[in-house]
Amino acid sequence: MALPQLTDGQRAEALAALPEWTLRDDGCAIEREFRFRDFSRAWAFMSRVALLAEKHDHHPEWSNVYNRVAITLTTHDAGGLSARDTAMARAIDKLAG
Repeated sequence: MALPQLTDGQRAEALAALPEWTLRDDGCAIEREFRFRDFSRAWAFMSRVALLAEKHDHHPEWSNVYNRVAITLTTHDAGGLSARDTAMARAIDKLAG
């Protein structure tokens, strides 16, 4: 069963609680870039996020260049941003410290 997209009000409330995340221009995803001291630390963070994603059954779109990790969260089944994305963002923020 597909999760519903967040309403405009829910989206605004969720983003207020996730100040480091930005809404993608099309409004269907949230994005954040993380920076680390070096590649090894960035890779270790990605490994922890991968384990977390498996646990949450939600898999981010991401990229890594040296010490940067860019993450985009969207729920394809919902056709946009859902509560699953904001929950995953909060969990990722907790990992990042």
